[in-house]
Amino acid sequence: MTREEICNKQFKELFGTERTKDTTDPEFMDILQKFIFGEVSEVGALDNKMRELITITVLTTMQTLPQLKAHVNACLNVGLTPIEIREAIYNCAPFIGFPRTLNAISTMNEVFTEKNIKLPLESSSTTTDENRYEKGLEIQEPIYGTEIKDKYKTLPKEIGEAIPKFLTELCFGDFYSRKGLDVATKELLVLCILTTLNQIGPLKSHVLGNLKVGNTKEVQYAALMQCLPYIGFPPVFAAINTMKEMNLDD
Repeated sequence: MTREEICNKQFKELFGTERTKDTTDPEFMDILQKFIFGEVSEVGALDNKMRELITITVLTTMQTLPQLKAHVNACLNVGLTPIEIREAIYNCAPFIGFPRTLNAISTMNEVFTEKNIKLPLESSSTTTDENRYEKGLEIQEPIYGTEIKDKYKTLPKEIGEAIPKFLTELCFGDFYSRKGLDVATKELLVLCILTTLNQIGPLKSHVLGNLKVGNTKEVQYAALMQCLPYIGFPPVFAAINTMKEMNLDD
């Protein structure tokens, strides 16, 4: 198949319609669509469900909400459940903050309302106020140990204690522990968030975290390639170079 044929097939699967020529900037849209759906979609062993989870995560991080709306629709078209979509967007909150996550949730819920999907969706929470620290630590410690606690122990006592506690409770207790997506999927999506934000320091930790939860370096490279058309070459190069420098083959 030519890249145009692949593009047309992929576009139909994702968006449920035939590709149409843009009337104002047809050349740009042709380049965009053939690259994303005719070339990038063929790189790496990711299925369309994972590709779309990565895409909505990147779009949420960048706050490109019109494109996010289109890809929430695409998520539904490729068979992702509303809860899986919601959990991918919720998973962004510890890394991009609550306001931007709320913007994405609002866009997601617009699509759900248009599709007559009843809101609110069923709860995915697995923790209480009493056990969120313990539940978070159960997930965090096997992957990251006491890395953050050790790193910030020299800060003033109140701050040095609050940072690792908040991370355990919020990131791992409130979000990683939720049902709907497994931890390996969430870790891969976090790799994409950090790449989009060009946060190389945390990226190194999450590359290793991904390996610990079963995401091979090949899977991680494929995820970075899926980010490429949405965030551009420089942050993807930065992430790839970081991984290469970590000597993951050794």
